[in-house]
Amino acid sequence: MAKLNDNYLKLPGSYLFSTVARKVREYQEAHPDKKVIKLSIGDVTQPLAPVIIDALHKAVDEMGKAETFRGYAPDLGYEFLRNTIAEKDYKARGCDISADEIFVSDGAKSDAANIQEIFSLDNKIAVGDPVYPVYVDSNVMAGRTGTYDKLTETWSDVIYMPCTAENNFAPELPKEVPDLIYLCFPNNPTGATVKKAQLQEWVDYANKVGAVIIYDAAYEAYISEEDVPHSIYECQGAKTCAIELRSFSKNAGFTGVRLGFTVVPKELKVDGVALHGLWARRHGTKYNGAPYIIQRAGEAVYSDEGRAQLKAQVAYYMNNAKYIYNGLKEAGYTVSGGVNAPYVWVRTPGNMTSWEFFDYLLDKANVVGTPGSGFGPSGEHYFRVNAFGSYENTVEAIDRIKAL
Repeated sequence: MAKLNDNYLKLPGSYLFSTVARKVREYQEAHPDKKVIKLSIGDVTQPLAPVIIDALHKAVDEMGKAETFRGYAPDLGYEFLRNTIAEKDYKARGCDISADEIFVSDGAKSDAANIQEIFSLDNKIAVGDPVYPVYVDSNVMAGRTGTYDKLTETWSDVIYMPCTAENNFAPELPKEVPDLIYLCFPNNPTGATVKKAQLQEWVDYANKVGAVIIYDAAYEAYISEEDVPHSIYECQGAKTCAIELRSFSKNAGFTGVRLGFTVVPKELKVDGVALHGLWARRHGTKYNGAPYIIQRAGEAVYSDEGRAQLKAQVAYYMNNAKYIYNGLKEAGYTVSGGVNAPYVWVRTPGNMTSWEFFDYLLDKANVVGTPGSGFGPSGEHYFRVNAFGSYENTVEAIDRIKAL
Protein backbone atom coordinates (compact mmCIF):
# COMPACT_ATOMS: atom_id res chain seq x y z
CA MET A 1 0.00 0.00 0.00
CA ALA A 2 1.29 3.45 -0.92
CA LYS A 3 2.13 5.80 1.92
CA LEU A 4 2.25 9.58 2.06
CA ASN A 5 5.14 11.81 2.94
CA ASP A 6 3.32 13.01 6.04
CA ASN A 7 5.61 16.03 6.33
CA TYR A 8 3.37 17.67 3.73
CA LEU A 9 0.45 17.24 6.11
CA LYS A 10 2.29 19.34 8.69
CA LEU A 11 2.18 22.46 6.51
CA PRO A 12 -0.30 24.93 8.02
CA GLY A 13 -2.90 26.09 5.49
CA SER A 14 -2.03 26.85 1.89
CA TYR A 15 0.92 28.72 0.44
CA LEU A 16 0.70 32.42 1.37
CA PHE A 17 0.24 33.76 -2.14
CA SER A 18 -2.34 31.10 -2.97
CA THR A 19 -4.41 32.35 -0.02
CA VAL A 20 -4.06 35.95 -1.19
CA ALA A 21 -5.15 34.97 -4.71
CA ARG A 22 -8.15 33.05 -3.41
CA LYS A 23 -9.38 35.92 -1.26
CA VAL A 24 -9.01 38.38 -4.13
CA ARG A 25 -10.80 36.04 -6.53
CA GLU A 26 -13.71 35.65 -4.11
CA TYR A 27 -13.95 39.42 -3.64
CA GLN A 28 -13.95 40.08 -7.38
CA GLU A 29 -16.66 37.46 -7.94
CA ALA A 30 -18.80 39.19 -5.31
CA HIS A 31 -18.00 42.70 -6.63
CA PRO A 32 -17.58 42.43 -10.42
CA ASP A 33 -17.96 46.20 -10.82
CA LYS A 34 -14.89 47.00 -8.71
CA LYS A 35 -11.44 47.62 -10.22
CA VAL A 36 -9.01 45.80 -7.95
CA ILE A 37 -5.36 46.86 -8.14
CA LYS A 38 -2.86 44.20 -7.10
CA LEU A 39 0.37 45.24 -5.43
CA SER A 40 0.82 41.91 -3.69
CA ILE A 41 2.53 39.03 -5.50
CA GLY A 42 5.90 40.23 -6.78
CA ASP A 43 5.24 39.63 -10.47
CA VAL A 44 6.61 42.07 -13.01
CA THR A 45 4.35 43.88 -15.49
CA GLN A 46 6.70 45.54 -17.98
CA PRO A 47 7.32 43.57 -21.22
CA LEU A 48 10.62 41.89 -21.98
CA ALA A 49 13.27 44.32 -23.21
CA PRO A 50 13.72 44.53 -27.02
CA VAL A 51 17.22 43.04 -26.90
CA ILE A 52 15.84 39.97 -25.11
CA ILE A 53 13.03 39.57 -27.64
CA ASP A 54 15.59 39.76 -30.47
CA ALA A 55 17.71 37.07 -28.80
CA LEU A 56 14.67 34.83 -28.36
CA HIS A 57 13.68 35.18 -32.02
CA LYS A 58 17.21 34.45 -33.20
CA ALA A 59 17.46 31.37 -30.97
CA VAL A 60 14.08 30.09 -32.14
CA ASP A 61 15.25 30.39 -35.77
CA GLU A 62 18.38 28.42 -34.86
CA MET A 63 16.21 25.64 -33.45
CA GLY A 64 14.49 25.35 -36.85
CA LYS A 65 17.69 24.44 -38.70
CA ALA A 66 19.51 21.13 -38.47
CA GLU A 67 22.96 22.72 -38.34
CA THR A 68 22.09 24.97 -35.38
CA PHE A 69 19.50 22.83 -33.57
CA ARG A 70 20.21 22.13 -29.87
CA GLY A 71 18.91 19.25 -27.77
CA TYR A 72 19.63 18.67 -24.10
CA ALA A 73 21.57 21.48 -22.46
CA PRO A 74 24.81 20.69 -20.61
CA ASP A 75 24.24 19.82 -16.96
CA LEU A 76 25.55 23.12 -15.58
CA GLY A 77 24.14 25.23 -18.42
CA TYR A 78 25.65 26.46 -21.67
CA GLU A 79 29.18 27.81 -21.41
CA PHE A 80 28.26 31.00 -23.27
CA LEU A 81 25.90 31.95 -20.43
CA ARG A 82 28.00 30.71 -17.52
CA ASN A 83 31.11 32.46 -18.85
CA THR A 84 29.15 35.68 -19.24
CA ILE A 85 27.73 35.44 -15.72
CA ALA A 86 31.16 34.77 -14.25
CA GLU A 87 32.65 37.80 -15.99
CA LYS A 88 29.82 40.32 -15.63
CA ASP A 89 28.30 39.43 -12.26
CA TYR A 90 31.37 38.30 -10.36
CA LYS A 91 34.81 39.07 -11.76
CA ALA A 92 33.66 42.61 -12.58
CA ARG A 93 32.98 43.04 -8.84
CA GLY A 94 36.23 41.45 -7.75
CA CYS A 95 34.66 38.08 -6.92
CA ASP A 96 36.74 35.02 -7.84
CA ILE A 97 33.91 32.85 -9.19
CA SER A 98 34.57 30.62 -12.19
CA ALA A 99 32.08 29.49 -14.83
CA ASP A 100 32.16 25.87 -13.65
CA GLU A 101 30.93 26.96 -10.20
CA ILE A 102 27.71 28.31 -11.75
CA PHE A 103 24.67 26.06 -12.19
CA VAL A 104 21.98 27.43 -14.52
CA SER A 105 18.39 26.65 -13.54
CA ASP A 106 14.79 27.76 -14.09
CA GLY A 107 14.80 30.23 -11.20
CA ALA A 108 15.86 31.02 -7.67
CA LYS A 109 12.63 29.73 -6.12
CA SER A 110 13.31 26.20 -7.36
CA ASP A 111 16.92 26.31 -6.19
CA ALA A 112 15.97 27.79 -2.81
CA ALA A 113 13.64 24.84 -2.26
CA ASN A 114 15.91 22.16 -3.74
CA ILE A 115 19.28 23.11 -2.25
CA GLN A 116 18.37 21.65 1.14
CA GLU A 117 18.31 18.15 -0.40
CA ILE A 118 22.11 17.85 -0.26
CA PHE A 119 22.12 18.36 3.52
CA SER A 120 21.30 15.90 6.30
CA LEU A 121 17.94 16.09 8.05
CA ASP A 122 19.91 16.57 11.28
CA ASN A 123 20.84 20.09 10.22
CA LYS A 124 19.07 22.92 12.02
CA ILE A 125 18.14 25.92 9.89
CA ALA A 126 18.13 29.59 10.88
CA VAL A 127 15.88 32.04 9.04
CA GLY A 128 15.11 35.71 9.25
CA ASP A 129 11.67 36.46 10.62
CA PRO A 130 9.79 37.58 8.55
CA VAL A 131 11.07 35.41 5.73
CA TYR A 132 10.30 34.28 2.16
CA PRO A 133 8.04 31.25 2.87
CA VAL A 134 9.84 28.85 0.52
CA TYR A 135 12.89 28.61 2.80
CA VAL A 136 10.87 27.20 5.69
CA ASP A 137 8.20 25.30 3.76
CA SER A 138 10.71 23.30 1.72
CA ASN A 139 12.43 22.22 4.93
CA VAL A 140 9.06 21.28 6.41
CA MET A 141 8.43 19.04 3.39
CA ALA A 142 11.81 17.39 3.95
CA GLY A 143 11.09 16.74 7.63
CA ARG A 144 13.73 19.02 9.11
CA THR A 145 11.64 21.50 11.12
CA GLY A 146 10.11 19.55 14.00
CA THR A 147 6.58 20.29 15.20
CA TYR A 148 4.43 23.32 14.50
CA ASP A 149 3.06 25.54 17.27
CA LYS A 150 -0.18 27.15 16.09
CA LEU A 151 -0.12 29.69 18.89
CA THR A 152 3.31 31.12 18.08
CA GLU A 153 3.24 30.09 14.40
CA THR A 154 6.75 28.69 14.72
CA TRP A 155 8.49 25.33 14.21
CA SER A 156 10.29 23.68 17.12
CA ASP A 157 13.50 22.92 15.21
CA VAL A 158 13.84 26.22 13.36
CA ILE A 159 15.96 29.07 14.70
CA TYR A 160 14.08 32.32 14.11
CA MET A 161 16.07 35.54 13.85
CA PRO A 162 13.65 38.45 14.41
CA CYS A 163 13.89 41.30 11.90
CA THR A 164 12.26 44.28 13.56
CA ALA A 165 12.29 48.06 13.43
CA GLU A 166 14.77 48.00 16.32
CA ASN A 167 17.43 46.22 14.23
CA ASN A 168 16.45 47.87 10.91
CA PHE A 169 14.84 44.61 9.79
CA ALA A 170 18.22 42.86 9.48
CA PRO A 171 18.77 39.69 11.54
CA GLU A 172 21.36 39.52 14.28
CA LEU A 173 23.70 36.58 14.87
CA PRO A 174 21.66 33.87 16.60
CA LYS A 175 22.33 32.74 20.16
CA GLU A 176 21.76 29.09 19.20
CA VAL A 177 24.27 27.80 16.65
CA PRO A 178 22.62 26.82 13.34
CA ASP A 179 23.90 24.52 10.61
CA LEU A 180 22.21 26.23 7.65
CA ILE A 181 21.58 29.98 7.55
CA TYR A 182 19.18 31.54 5.04
CA LEU A 183 19.89 35.19 4.25
CA CYS A 184 18.16 37.35 1.63
CA PHE A 185 19.42 40.84 0.73
CA PRO A 186 17.94 43.06 -0.54
CA ASN A 187 15.30 41.41 1.56
CA ASN A 188 11.97 39.98 0.56
CA PRO A 189 9.62 40.98 2.17
CA THR A 190 11.03 43.96 4.12
CA GLY A 191 13.24 45.57 1.45
CA ALA A 192 16.05 45.85 4.02
CA THR A 193 19.75 45.66 3.15
CA VAL A 194 23.03 45.32 5.04
CA LYS A 195 26.37 47.02 4.54
CA LYS A 196 29.38 44.99 3.46
CA ALA A 197 30.85 45.05 6.97
CA GLN A 198 27.63 43.57 8.37
CA LEU A 199 27.59 40.79 5.78
CA GLN A 200 31.27 40.10 6.52
CA GLU A 201 30.25 39.42 10.13
CA TRP A 202 27.91 36.69 8.92
CA VAL A 203 30.62 35.15 6.75
CA ASP A 204 33.11 35.19 9.62
CA TYR A 205 30.51 33.67 11.94
CA ALA A 206 29.59 30.88 9.49
CA ASN A 207 33.23 29.96 8.96
CA LYS A 208 33.81 29.97 12.71
CA VAL A 209 30.90 27.65 13.61
CA GLY A 210 30.98 25.53 10.46
CA ALA A 211 27.61 26.67 9.13
CA VAL A 212 26.61 27.10 5.49
CA ILE A 213 24.93 30.33 4.36
CA ILE A 214 22.32 30.05 1.63
CA TYR A 215 22.33 33.58 0.26
CA ASP A 216 19.42 34.76 -1.88
CA ALA A 217 20.53 37.71 -4.03
CA ALA A 218 17.52 37.75 -6.35
CA TYR A 219 17.05 41.52 -5.95
CA GLU A 220 20.66 42.72 -6.25
CA ALA A 221 19.88 44.69 -9.44
CA TYR A 222 17.80 47.11 -7.34
CA ILE A 223 20.67 48.19 -5.09
CA SER A 224 21.30 51.92 -5.44
CA GLU A 225 23.35 52.78 -2.34
CA GLU A 226 27.11 52.51 -1.99
CA ASP A 227 28.65 49.89 0.30
CA VAL A 228 25.68 47.54 -0.10
CA PRO A 229 27.11 44.28 -1.48
CA HIS A 230 25.61 42.77 -4.63
CA SER A 231 27.08 39.36 -3.87
CA ILE A 232 28.15 37.59 -0.71
CA TYR A 233 31.39 36.72 -2.50
CA GLU A 234 32.44 40.35 -2.11
CA CYS A 235 33.20 39.29 1.47
CA GLN A 236 36.48 37.63 2.34
CA GLY A 237 36.09 33.92 3.12
CA ALA A 238 32.61 33.56 1.61
CA LYS A 239 33.71 30.84 -0.81
CA THR A 240 34.26 28.44 2.09
CA CYS A 241 30.84 28.98 3.69
CA ALA A 242 28.26 30.33 1.20
CA ILE A 243 26.00 29.26 -1.65
CA GLU A 244 24.44 32.10 -3.66
CA LEU A 245 21.09 32.05 -5.48
CA ARG A 246 20.36 34.42 -8.35
CA SER A 247 17.34 35.06 -10.57
CA PHE A 248 16.54 36.72 -13.88
CA SER A 249 12.91 37.23 -12.82
CA LYS A 250 13.04 40.68 -11.28
CA ASN A 251 16.09 42.21 -12.95
CA ALA A 252 15.07 41.16 -16.49
CA GLY A 253 11.35 40.36 -16.26
CA PHE A 254 11.77 36.58 -16.66
CA THR A 255 8.97 35.60 -14.26
CA GLY A 256 7.11 33.95 -17.15
CA VAL A 257 10.26 32.90 -19.02
CA ARG A 258 12.14 31.25 -16.11
CA LEU A 259 15.87 31.46 -15.64
CA GLY A 260 18.21 31.62 -12.68
CA PHE A 261 21.42 30.14 -11.35
CA THR A 262 23.13 28.96 -8.19
CA VAL A 263 26.80 29.41 -7.32
CA VAL A 264 28.49 26.60 -5.37
CA PRO A 265 32.21 27.32 -4.90
CA LYS A 266 34.54 24.35 -5.09
CA GLU A 267 36.17 25.35 -1.79
CA LEU A 268 32.90 24.91 0.09
CA LYS A 269 33.04 21.65 2.04
CA VAL A 270 31.06 19.91 4.78
CA ASP A 271 32.78 17.09 6.66
CA GLY A 272 35.55 17.28 4.08
CA VAL A 273 33.16 16.71 1.17
CA ALA A 274 32.84 19.36 -1.55
CA LEU A 275 29.22 20.50 -1.93
CA HIS A 276 29.93 21.40 -5.57
CA GLY A 277 30.02 17.72 -6.52
CA LEU A 278 26.87 16.90 -4.55
CA TRP A 279 24.89 19.71 -6.14
CA ALA A 280 26.24 18.72 -9.57
CA ARG A 281 24.97 15.18 -9.01
CA ARG A 282 21.57 16.37 -7.82
CA HIS A 283 21.35 18.88 -10.69
CA GLY A 284 22.28 16.31 -13.32
CA THR A 285 19.97 13.63 -11.94
CA LYS A 286 16.81 15.65 -11.39
CA TYR A 287 17.04 18.47 -13.93
CA ASN A 288 17.44 18.65 -17.71
CA GLY A 289 18.38 22.30 -17.92
CA ALA A 290 16.82 25.61 -18.93
CA PRO A 291 15.92 25.69 -22.66
CA TYR A 292 18.55 26.85 -25.13
CA ILE A 293 16.42 29.77 -26.32
CA ILE A 294 15.97 30.98 -22.73
CA GLN A 295 19.68 30.78 -22.00
CA ARG A 296 20.39 32.84 -25.13
CA ALA A 297 17.91 35.39 -23.84
CA GLY A 298 19.79 35.37 -20.53
CA GLU A 299 23.04 36.04 -22.34
CA ALA A 300 21.46 39.11 -23.97
CA VAL A 301 20.77 40.54 -20.51
CA TYR A 302 24.51 41.19 -20.11
CA SER A 303 25.07 42.95 -23.44
CA ASP A 304 25.66 46.72 -23.37
CA GLU A 305 22.27 47.23 -24.99
CA GLY A 306 20.62 44.82 -22.60
CA ARG A 307 22.11 46.45 -19.53
CA ALA A 308 20.93 49.87 -20.66
CA GLN A 309 17.39 48.67 -21.37
CA LEU A 310 17.12 46.78 -18.09
CA LYS A 311 18.57 49.65 -16.08
CA ALA A 312 15.69 51.74 -17.39
CA GLN A 313 13.21 49.02 -16.45
CA VAL A 314 14.56 48.75 -12.90
CA ALA A 315 14.38 52.56 -12.65
CA TYR A 316 10.72 52.38 -13.71
CA TYR A 317 9.87 50.02 -10.85
CA MET A 318 11.95 51.97 -8.35
CA ASN A 319 10.08 55.14 -9.34
CA ASN A 320 6.94 53.24 -8.36
CA ALA A 321 8.57 52.31 -5.07
CA LYS A 322 9.39 55.94 -4.40
CA TYR A 323 5.76 56.95 -5.02
CA ILE A 324 4.53 54.20 -2.71
CA TYR A 325 7.00 55.09 0.03
CA ASN A 326 6.38 58.84 -0.09
CA GLY A 327 2.63 58.52 -0.55
CA LEU A 328 2.11 56.19 2.39
CA LYS A 329 4.44 58.24 4.56
CA GLU A 330 2.46 61.38 3.73
CA ALA A 331 -0.69 59.51 4.70
CA GLY A 332 0.76 58.90 8.16
CA TYR A 333 1.98 55.33 7.79
CA THR A 334 5.30 54.10 9.14
CA VAL A 335 7.23 52.75 6.15
CA SER A 336 10.65 51.28 5.32
CA GLY A 337 12.33 49.62 2.35
CA GLY A 338 11.73 50.90 -1.15
CA VAL A 339 15.27 52.27 -1.62
CA ASN A 340 17.37 49.24 -2.61
CA ALA A 341 14.44 46.93 -3.25
CA PRO A 342 11.05 47.02 -5.01
CA TYR A 343 9.24 46.34 -1.73
CA VAL A 344 7.86 48.79 0.81
CA TRP A 345 7.25 47.44 4.32
CA VAL A 346 4.32 49.16 6.03
CA ARG A 347 3.24 49.17 9.67
CA THR A 348 -0.48 48.52 9.92
CA PRO A 349 -2.48 51.34 11.53
CA GLY A 350 -3.64 51.15 15.12
CA ASN A 351 -3.63 47.60 16.37
CA MET A 352 -4.84 46.03 13.11
CA THR A 353 -3.51 42.58 12.32
CA SER A 354 -1.93 42.03 8.93
CA TRP A 355 -4.93 40.14 7.57
CA GLU A 356 -7.38 42.70 9.01
CA PHE A 357 -5.49 45.41 7.13
CA PHE A 358 -5.52 43.23 4.00
CA ASP A 359 -9.31 42.93 4.20
CA TYR A 360 -9.68 46.63 4.98
CA LEU A 361 -7.69 47.77 1.94
CA LEU A 362 -9.38 45.26 -0.34
CA ASP A 363 -12.87 46.32 0.78
CA LYS A 364 -12.38 50.09 1.16
CA ALA A 365 -9.75 50.89 -1.48
CA ASN A 366 -9.88 47.79 -3.71
CA VAL A 367 -6.11 47.50 -3.33
CA VAL A 368 -4.26 44.26 -2.63
CA GLY A 369 -1.00 43.89 -0.74
CA THR A 370 0.56 40.99 1.18
CA PRO A 371 -0.05 40.45 4.92
CA GLY A 372 3.24 40.52 6.79
CA SER A 373 2.21 37.71 9.14
CA GLY A 374 2.30 35.36 6.16
CA PHE A 375 6.08 35.75 6.18
CA GLY A 376 6.47 34.81 9.85
CA PRO A 377 5.37 35.85 13.35
CA SER A 378 7.54 39.00 13.39
CA GLY A 379 5.69 40.13 10.27
CA GLU A 380 2.46 40.57 12.22
CA HIS A 381 1.19 44.17 12.15
CA TYR A 382 3.12 44.76 8.92
CA PHE A 383 2.17 44.72 5.28
CA ARG A 384 4.21 44.35 2.07
CA VAL A 385 3.46 46.53 -0.96
CA ASN A 386 5.39 45.84 -4.16
CA ALA A 387 6.38 48.24 -6.93
CA PHE A 388 5.95 45.91 -9.91
CA GLY A 389 2.66 47.31 -11.18
CA SER A 390 2.27 49.91 -13.88
CA TYR A 391 3.01 53.47 -12.79
CA GLU A 392 -0.59 54.49 -13.48
CA ASN A 393 -2.02 51.68 -11.33
CA THR A 394 0.53 52.33 -8.60
CA VAL A 395 -0.41 56.01 -8.41
CA GLU A 396 -4.12 55.19 -8.40
CA ALA A 397 -3.72 52.56 -5.68
CA ILE A 398 -1.70 54.76 -3.34
CA ASP A 399 -4.00 57.73 -3.92
CA ARG A 400 -6.97 55.53 -3.00
CA ILE A 401 -5.26 54.54 0.25
CA LYS A 402 -4.40 58.17 1.03
CA ALA A 403 -8.06 59.09 0.56
CA LEU A 404 -9.30 56.63 3.20
